[in-house]
Amino acid sequence: MANQYLTIKQLTAAVGNGLTPRMVRHYHKLGLLPEAKRSAANYRLYTDADVQHLRRIVALKSQGFQLDHIRQLLTPDSGDLKVDQLTSQLQQQYRSVMQQLARLRQTASALEGLLGRDYCCRKIQTEALAQLRQLELESTVELEELAPFWHSLDAACDAHPEDFSESLQQLLPDLSQKNEVERDLLTKLVLASGDVSLVDFVRLSRGAIASARNALKTHCEIVADVSPVVAALDQTRIAHLGIPVKTLIDEPHIHSADEAERRFCQQGKWQERLQHLTPGCILAIGYAPSVLISALKCIEQGQLQVSLIVGMPIGFSHAPAAKRRLMGSGMEYITTLGTTGGGLLAAVALNSLVESLIEKPDCHCYLQNQ
Repeated sequence: MANQYLTIKQLTAAVGNGLTPRMVRHYHKLGLLPEAKRSAANYRLYTDADVQHLRRIVALKSQGFQLDHIRQLLTPDSGDLKVDQLTSQLQQQYRSVMQQLARLRQTASALEGLLGRDYCCRKIQTEALAQLRQLELESTVELEELAPFWHSLDAACDAHPEDFSESLQQLLPDLSQKNEVERDLLTKLVLASGDVSLVDFVRLSRGAIASARNALKTHCEIVADVSPVVAALDQTRIAHLGIPVKTLIDEPHIHSADEAERRFCQQGKWQERLQHLTPGCILAIGYAPSVLISALKCIEQGQLQVSLIVGMPIGFSHAPAAKRRLMGSGMEYITTLGTTGGGLLAAVALNSLVESLIEKPDCHCYLQNQ
């Protein structure tokens, strides 16, 4: 009978993720974890159900949920009133997080303004920083007093074009462990979005680059969900490779994600069209999350075969869900976590792969870590 139970040390080892006995005791005290059965020597004894319960707690905590909210989330059905209260609390937490992100974004922008200077601009950086040290502010809210500092720092921008590669060297995280093609792809996505943090949100399957290059070499078809994604593709290089391009939702008046989403779901003809795409095509989705969800269903049912999915649809519930499903599908993919995405990013990712094939046709750096 004793072998059916775990000690608190065995429990934490089974759950992992940095869980300690002290944390488990704290969760007991907060009511997050029901009190455990006791041994004859008064030691707590745990079951597999406790392991699963703690894994849920750890997973939610890793997503930033507060412990009190986790307790409410994991409490068995507590009625509509408590669900509404919890929703209100989560909305308040969301607003607080967004305010923190806004402040951090302001700080990051200021640091980018300093660290992202190319060589010519950095010549006056020392003088500008000296001015900042001497600046006296009567009030912390009088931010307009900083205007002279930025004016002096920006003075060199009129004299020369920005050297993007040199600026990015100061800002990008260490990408030395990634292959040359992936580094170029990530750099182009950062330049397209103006957001250096995007690097941490891009995900590629292990064979994505190899599969894409092999498919492009055989003149595979490229299919985009809407015409704005097609418009952002590098038509010159794609034509040079002899690759046909098709639009799935071929209504020229669709220019937003919500329009694409509604039209795709309302008209079955585009869902049927997914089933008849050329086998081995590359699918680029930058607008409608339901296109990605439907494509994955078709793949699961053997109705669609693709070489690569560039899945970067826009949305706040369906898009993150579709991307998680894509990453767990076993397909070759390039995607972005969460709500980040869009047609431009999807096109830029694909353009980078097309350019790599033309500029570096014999490159095999991307095969080293497969």
